[in-house]
Amino acid sequence: MAEISDDGVMSGRLLMIACTAALGGFLFGYDSSIINGAVDAVRDGFGLSASGIGFTVSCALLGAMAGAWYAGVCSDRFGRVKTMIIASALLSISALGSGLAFGQLDLILWRFVGGIGVGFASVIAPAYIAEVAPKDERGRLGTMQQMAIVSGIFVALLVSAIVARVAGGAAGTLWMGMEAWRWMFLSELIPAVLYGVLALRLPESPRYLVEKDRISEARDILETIVGVRRARLDSKIAKIRETMKREDSKSFRDLTGGAFFFRPIVWVGILIAVFQQLVGINVIFYYSTTLWQSVGFQESDSFMISVFSSVVNIVATIIAILLIDRLGRKTLLLWGSGLMTVSLGVMALAFNHAVVTADSVSLPAPWGPVALVMANVFIIGFGASWGPVMWVLLGEMFPNKIRGMALGVGGAANWLANFVVSTTFPVLAAIGLDLAYSLYAGFALISFFIVWKMVSETRGMSLEDMVEGKPSGQIPEAERVAGE
Repeated sequence: MAEISDDGVMSGRLLMIACTAALGGFLFGYDSSIINGAVDAVRDGFGLSASGIGFTVSCALLGAMAGAWYAGVCSDRFGRVKTMIIASALLSISALGSGLAFGQLDLILWRFVGGIGVGFASVIAPAYIAEVAPKDERGRLGTMQQMAIVSGIFVALLVSAIVARVAGGAAGTLWMGMEAWRWMFLSELIPAVLYGVLALRLPESPRYLVEKDRISEARDILETIVGVRRARLDSKIAKIRETMKREDSKSFRDLTGGAFFFRPIVWVGILIAVFQQLVGINVIFYYSTTLWQSVGFQESDSFMISVFSSVVNIVATIIAILLIDRLGRKTLLLWGSGLMTVSLGVMALAFNHAVVTADSVSLPAPWGPVALVMANVFIIGFGASWGPVMWVLLGEMFPNKIRGMALGVGGAANWLANFVVSTTFPVLAAIGLDLAYSLYAGFALISFFIVWKMVSETRGMSLEDMVEGKPSGQIPEAERVAGE
């Protein structure tokens, strides 16, 4: 039997709780990727221009930005679990509305509503997992969010590929006389409803309960679920209360106060959230089918290539789970930035050799296979580092008093950057894919220096040790011992 520590211990029950919370990540990935198989059919069915389909795809990201911004406020006011249930409801409504859309305008509306739900889910899962996880297991449990995201991407791509194959294409007619792409959207109803049902059974975050002065409930969860020793419960709760103590209600002003409006620690969170997207990862998943068709692959082949890439992403996330609490967050981010810079640079070189005709783009041998291999090397570099580590860091790096709101701001910045990258990619691709991937390679290189100079290690730190100006292992050992 594992020894029960002062900060808690891993158990099967705790693992299941983390996996249930991470289902929000599954919907995050599923909703973000299900559009991938439907994008061409939606464009042709509604007669959309390149800019029209670009906005229809990316409008969900604006919703996600708004959802992430308000998720922190909602979770601080109503609790982490109720925020998950709201996310489930929004995603269910979006799946139904998108599948039954009459035209571009109402499809944009339903995609925006779903985006709000995704924004809620993307923020609340890492915050909740960080707040129930023992410090020595927080990294591995936190990466459950990313594992769920990449699993959602994989399942969405697989469902899209199967539905399109059965119907003879995404625009083909399937059950009840509806096009295949509509069933792609409707398929999200199943995981969305399941997420809400399972969330109803989750215990509330003990740190939220302490903040709301529901001490007996917090004690019970800390002891029976987190695994804190009974003899240490009083001191643990006292420490949580001390880090959350304030004389007024929470407000956005809590995040401000630095030389450049926000506190320095909030800016670090914003930067890592933004650069996670500026490397172009979601271009691979939002436009992968169309991208590989543009370089000579058939629709059925490009679907399967996208599915294969999502499997690679899952394998990379498993690597992150194995290494994050051994090597630490900063080391993984640095290695990931290096690998992404190299792979994106080679992809830019490959697309520089593209042969452009009036209505197609192709890559001559050997550059087609080179681009395909480098795309998957890039996915490995991202999936084993920036993919999971960014969300783990955002969930744990902020002081208790501002975690919910700061995480919301970081999540909103992430989705805004996602929107910018996804919206500008078609324009950049029209100029030249080599230009697009050169820019992404440059951002990957910049991300290396941001991590090197600004990000501190949080491995092995209690959440109560995340204090302003010392978000990581910079806290002296004597101060840490005294605090415990």
